[in-house]
Amino acid sequence: MSSQNSVKPSAETIAASAQAASKGRGLPPVHKWNPAYSGDLDMRIARDGTWFYLGTPINRAALVRLFSTILRRDDEGYVLVTPVERWGITVEDAPFVAVDFTAEGAGEDQVLRFETNVGDFAEAGADRPIRVVMDPETGEPSPYVLVRDRLEALIDRKSFYRLVDLAVTRPHEGEDWLGIWSGGVFFPIQRADELT
Repeated sequence: MSSQNSVKPSAETIAASAQAASKGRGLPPVHKWNPAYSGDLDMRIARDGTWFYLGTPINRAALVRLFSTILRRDDEGYVLVTPVERWGITVEDAPFVAVDFTAEGAGEDQVLRFETNVGDFAEAGADRPIRVVMDPETGEPSPYVLVRDRLEALIDRKSFYRLVDLAVTRPHEGEDWLGIWSGGVFFPIQRADELT
């Protein structure tokens, strides 16, 4: 995306726009807003979930939460959007990190409810799938859960280890897979013959 606006807003200006757009009731309807592209901001979300503006970490949790409510993933990339502005930002991996989860029930009736670093909750199931991407060089897993419309959370390491403890082996697409159940859906993690 190329910059189309030479004047970049301050973090406070973006926050004020986000506050006005949200009207204090839940998540704003960012999917309905289609303002012209305003340009790229020097804002980045690191793989560990830390937000940076102009190279400096944003340490105010309330401000990060506010920005997260106007975050959207378009075909071209991630944007902060209000009814009148749409600014491109950089996301290193996933925009959120799942820092914890609860498990209720067992087997096919199990429900996993994830909490993100910005205070969102997502129950894994058909509408909010879990996926695991294996690094082809290191074999290291990167697990994700869909939080809301096209926005995923990287599941942190401690939570992933807890998920593996809940995993079962069952047939999936003609092979045995280690995976987890949530919301009546089996989410494969790794083929059973690849386990060491």
